[in-house]
Amino acid sequence: MVDGLSADGLLSDMLLREALLRMPREVLLPHAYVRVSGPGTEPIDWRLLDGSHPEDRQEWLDLIHSGESVLLQRDGERLDALARGPVTGGHMTSMSTYLPATVEALQTLELGPGQRYLELGTGPGISLALAAAITGPGLATGVERDGHMAAFAQRNLDRLGLGAAVAVGDALDGQQARAPYDRIHSSIGVPRVPDAWVEQLAPGGRLLTTLATRTPSWPGQLLASRTRTGEIEAVLRGRPRGYRPMLGYRWLDAVPLRPRIKAAPGAPRPTRFTPPPDDAYGFWLAAAYLAPGLVRDFQAETMTIVAPDEDSWALAGPGDGTVRVHGPRDVWAELEDVHARWVLAGRPDTYGVTVPDGGGPQQVSSGTGRRALTWVLPPLAPVPHQLAAPCPIEHPTEKAL
Repeated sequence: MVDGLSADGLLSDMLLREALLRMPREVLLPHAYVRVSGPGTEPIDWRLLDGSHPEDRQEWLDLIHSGESVLLQRDGERLDALARGPVTGGHMTSMSTYLPATVEALQTLELGPGQRYLELGTGPGISLALAAAITGPGLATGVERDGHMAAFAQRNLDRLGLGAAVAVGDALDGQQARAPYDRIHSSIGVPRVPDAWVEQLAPGGRLLTTLATRTPSWPGQLLASRTRTGEIEAVLRGRPRGYRPMLGYRWLDAVPLRPRIKAAPGAPRPTRFTPPPDDAYGFWLAAAYLAPGLVRDFQAETMTIVAPDEDSWALAGPGDGTVRVHGPRDVWAELEDVHARWVLAGRPDTYGVTVPDGGGPQQVSSGTGRRALTWVLPPLAPVPHQLAAPCPIEHPTEKAL
């Protein structure tokens, strides 16, 4: 698993590599749910693999060392007396993170020995264990809202003897008891950076989080640093994947509209707009904010962008220079407008973010001048707090969770 990450160019930090090689994933992921029923089936059929059972062991070992996400908790259940075998119904409320995403996050944070580390939304504790192995005993702290998952993670982390602590609490509040922190990593997506996280970041510290919008299609990753003189400098960039937003944050979904889109794709019209490639993250990130309410169906044969709340969509094609549009909202025209503005702004791939100490508007900008792309991040208050352990999302063209 570790050699594969290195060979793919995803793992370059030697301290993290050694931590990955030393960490027995069997301890932190002692069981795993496997979905048996197909997509769209309700209720869902699952099978629980027990790593201690001879009949499950090889499949379980292959799964937890695949680097894929591992499903661990159903409907917030207790985790100390799960029965192996088939089970029907319920939905997953906690899973481990897709390992390349964990590696990317921890390398971006530039972890080192002696740093105080805070993990927000700990889940089973994979990231926390790796951070503790690097920073040293007593320096890595996790916050987890789900009491059952927090107890599960703490029990397993104690078996590893890493000196990592998991506190039960709301990740949005950080963890004041051990502040300030040199490194803060959020495993939940937030619409803006909570004030508590900013207050708990030490001089010279780094903070990494996903900025969540209503679309899962174009996530943004924010990296904030506090300078030695106390100012906050933050950069936002689009990424192929990010963490799920806090529970209660309603995502848009194009899937329910697929039958209608197939039956009536819309009226064709000519267009000169050729959307940039999927890895033009700076454009797609801007579209998430400047043309809000859109979501892309990455499984569609041709590019399909949907505005579910307005019963509108746009499909590239059927030929070059044409597009099909449907509904009261002209989705394609909005993308054309955002693209024109993005080009005038110099095709930015990163954006600066103003994150004031003590609260206040958090503004995003591609630069200075009248052609710069700018927007203000939405407030945090209307969003319900995290109620269960998080799990990551990623670009559907990447490896599926």
